[in-house]
Amino acid sequence: MDEIKDITWEENVSLKNYNTYKIEAKCQYLIKVLSIDGLINCLKYLKEHNISYFILGNGSNVILDDYFKGAIIKLDGLNKIKIQNNLIEVEAGCMMNTLASTTVDNNLTGLEWAINIPGTIGGSIVGNAGAYNSDIFANLIKVTILDNNLNIIEINKEDIIYSYRKTNLKDKGIVLKAYFKLNEGNRIESLELMKTRCEKRIASQPLNLPSAGSVFRNPDGDYAGRLIEEAGLKGKTIGGAQISNKHANFIVNIGGATSQDIKNLIKLVQSEVKKKFDVDLILEQNIIDWK
Repeated sequence: MDEIKDITWEENVSLKNYNTYKIEAKCQYLIKVLSIDGLINCLKYLKEHNISYFILGNGSNVILDDYFKGAIIKLDGLNKIKIQNNLIEVEAGCMMNTLASTTVDNNLTGLEWAINIPGTIGGSIVGNAGAYNSDIFANLIKVTILDNNLNIIEINKEDIIYSYRKTNLKDKGIVLKAYFKLNEGNRIESLELMKTRCEKRIASQPLNLPSAGSVFRNPDGDYAGRLIEEAGLKGKTIGGAQISNKHANFIVNIGGATSQDIKNLIKLVQSEVKKKFDVDLILEQNIIDWK
């Protein structure tokens, strides 16, 4: 891979610092992409050499398995933001909170909710990230993707199938860019709104320990955290994974948690909540088993 321009790569790399659970997973190759051409040439090489690959965003909504025999690709180098009036073009590797802050600094409103989203643009679009009764599709116009035949194409929002925390984009290819249309806003008011929401998050969520955010979707008319707490599971521990004492819809790594610890705790929660309330909790996080 040394001959491929606009990428860097390493062999036999720990992924502990590339997932927010801080699970000690490993991969055969870790590739960081610096340009779209670099990504295309990298994928051509991997396909020619029959090397499996997986696109990893910020690792903020995933449970990684122990070892991946293949290449983990990071798009962090694709992080440019272009703003013209109220139209925004942003590359997939840009962080959501960076985009939110940048748009507010340009007196634009509509993405304040994203200030606490610890994911990349690409991952957030594929998973339809959202908060505070809004989501990323509210202001999205279109996306540019690299399809499965390595062609660059644009897809309008209207042609994307999406619902709560879900889209069909993963099957279509790799998100390269996104385009948003925002409204003119007031920077001071937006900053105050983001400050209030950050303070609320600090007060209510276990940010002092590694986690991957909310574990389960909220059932209609209820809260997953309430059901888990009422089932007597707050503080329950399996291995190094624990249901947070601060917020029951968070699983935290209290030290040395493995993916299996977390998955076992998820199964326990689903079983106990089903038994006590006859509610099927739906997982919001993605279990990546590399298969």
